[in-house]
Amino acid sequence: MSQQTINYEGIEQKSVAEFAEKAYLDYAMYVILDRALPHIGDGLKPVQRRIIYAMSELGLKASSKHKKSARTVGDVLGKFHPHGDSACYEAMVLMAQNFSFRYTLVDGQGNWGSMDDPKSFAAMRYTEARLSKFSQLLLEETAQGTVDWTPNFDGTLDEPLVLPARVPHVLLNGTSGIAVGMATDIPPHNLREVIAGCIALLNEPNLSTEALMEFIPAPDYPNSAQIITSKEELFKLYDTGHGSIRQRAQYRVEEGVNVVIDALPYQVSGSKLLEQVAAQMRAKKLPMVVDLRDESDHENPVRFVVELRSKRVDVETAMLHLFATTDLEKSYRANFNVIGLNGRPHVKNLRTMLTEWLSYRTETVRRRLQYRLDKVLARLHILDGMLIAFLNIDEVIAIIREEEKPKPELMARFGLSDTQAESVLELKLRHLARLEEMRIRTEQAELESERKKLEQILGSAARLKTLVKKELQKDADTFGDERRSPIMVEARSAQAMSEQDLLPSEAITVVLSENGWVRAAKGHDIHGEALGYKSGDAFCSQATGQSRQMAVFIDDTGRTYALPAHSLPSARSHGEPLTGRLNPPAGANFKQVLLGQPTEQVILASSAGFGFVTKLSNLYAKNKAGKASITLPKGSSVLTVVKAEAEQWVMVVTTEPRMLVFSLDELPVLAKGKGNKLIHMPREESVNAICAFSPGEKIVLKAGKYQKIFGPTAIEEAFASRGKRGIVLPRTLKKVTSIQPAE
Repeated sequence: MSQQTINYEGIEQKSVAEFAEKAYLDYAMYVILDRALPHIGDGLKPVQRRIIYAMSELGLKASSKHKKSARTVGDVLGKFHPHGDSACYEAMVLMAQNFSFRYTLVDGQGNWGSMDDPKSFAAMRYTEARLSKFSQLLLEETAQGTVDWTPNFDGTLDEPLVLPARVPHVLLNGTSGIAVGMATDIPPHNLREVIAGCIALLNEPNLSTEALMEFIPAPDYPNSAQIITSKEELFKLYDTGHGSIRQRAQYRVEEGVNVVIDALPYQVSGSKLLEQVAAQMRAKKLPMVVDLRDESDHENPVRFVVELRSKRVDVETAMLHLFATTDLEKSYRANFNVIGLNGRPHVKNLRTMLTEWLSYRTETVRRRLQYRLDKVLARLHILDGMLIAFLNIDEVIAIIREEEKPKPELMARFGLSDTQAESVLELKLRHLARLEEMRIRTEQAELESERKKLEQILGSAARLKTLVKKELQKDADTFGDERRSPIMVEARSAQAMSEQDLLPSEAITVVLSENGWVRAAKGHDIHGEALGYKSGDAFCSQATGQSRQMAVFIDDTGRTYALPAHSLPSARSHGEPLTGRLNPPAGANFKQVLLGQPTEQVILASSAGFGFVTKLSNLYAKNKAGKASITLPKGSSVLTVVKAEAEQWVMVVTTEPRMLVFSLDELPVLAKGKGNKLIHMPREESVNAICAFSPGEKIVLKAGKYQKIFGPTAIEEAFASRGKRGIVLPRTLKKVTSIQPAE
């Protein structure tokens, strides 16, 4: 109980906390119920409802002439909506923009804004408006006893509480609004699809959300951009009443290098999109794009041309990057928060929304039929009295001429009611013609037939439901159209390209010196031995690949390091020492450089005779200190890393010298470690080199200046299982330095 005291002056006193709480709650309820949220019945906010009703009262129907918008706004403010004129006019503009409303309610003439800048509309003194044809679905039954009326703000006029919508407008045009502590975001939908869902729900009231989505698969925006939300996300949205929708621009390729964008996501500004792309181009983050042009005109309201650098650019990859980094793809929040038939705001799922609207529509139709039946019965009652008068016309005329008060006399003489007697007295002389009796009897027969039909429908829930279905289908046939927003169920996810991907892909050769200096040269025809080196330095290793790839370096401790190939210094100089960018252990020396695709397989092996297969990406290290990739037994060293492919053979040569050949799939696939035994050998022996090759190839073994070629037959003699002893080689191959396929 709040403490209230009345002092001797009769002034009520309250604490500030109590007063502020009540004032805030009153304001919150006003914003929720009378400003921000739509009613489920007609899907309109109060200001929209008042604009539509005021325009109908001004006679601005779809068949009438346009009138100045200022006149409409003045009527709305003066009669129903005592608020700011600019806010009222903006609400009116929104209902006239065919790129904002799926089914426009106002037919505008003049500058009503553009898709690029919706707020660029002219002032209301310059524009003209009338109601659209579609708005008659909201207003058609207003005067047929279907509406509850309430006094306007000054009590001089009545206004409708909710308009008698013939279709579920709350879903068709959608709406968005922010109230106190709650918000609403309802996406627009297609009329034919929603009506089909309503009819299905009337036929089967227990229809599940999943079954309902067969008729209403997704929202339908006023544009032609693609809806790429997954079916699971759409189900969650319709099943819970809240979720999100994603839309992606639609494009096509012309002349191989021109990507034409002809549909932007809902409410995306073309000028802002141009700024976003231009900013990326200035930052050199779009090397594959040469230019972006806006070629929109009256014939093509949306036409943006992205000119690619060449036909070799992967269009889909480039567009997925733009989808991820610009407004070419946009996500929209959805929240089905509406004021229900009980007058309270609530988040409703699709099935609940349609079920509640159908009950509203059924009650509206029942009220319309009852109103008409009352009118028919009243008219029949009057016609009965008039017929009695016509059958006794001479006596009626005599009573009217002779009696001072003819009305009571007529009621007493012919048993007429007060209403019947009044209608007889109001008859004009022209209606006393002989044919008038026939007209009355004809009208009586027609009204009697109508009365029977009305009573049959009102007396049967099934007939009433059938009538609702027929009317819904008729409206769908009259005002419905095809879906505009195509649904893409299996669209690839937008993904921004990495810095590596954005770079032009060029052939490159990376050269490593014995002292750990590195440089990169364009092309694959570079010979590292022929390059110049600093005094005391010499060629160590080289690798060929693409500038987008990562260059992997291996030191003699088994650690690997990675640097972007494009960032390496040019081969025009001696390069730079790797120690300036990397931090290898003290005393460690870089032994080899590798280039290739991250998925390529390589063999890591030690001179101790252990090795394994791994992906090149497993050798990438994020930090300067690198990562331990191969564990080296004591006293052993890292062998030259070789690339390998599926179904190849591996050749191992030892210092004994012996040679063993086995299948690549006998080696384990590891991310890092020591590996398995390659070949069986005495402890004092070690492995000189390994090689991976395809069966049938000739192999060259080099030992200093001496070399020997082994043909397929000799190689097959050495083929056995991994870990075997292998075959003996000539003593001249005791110090093999390299193994490679013969050219």
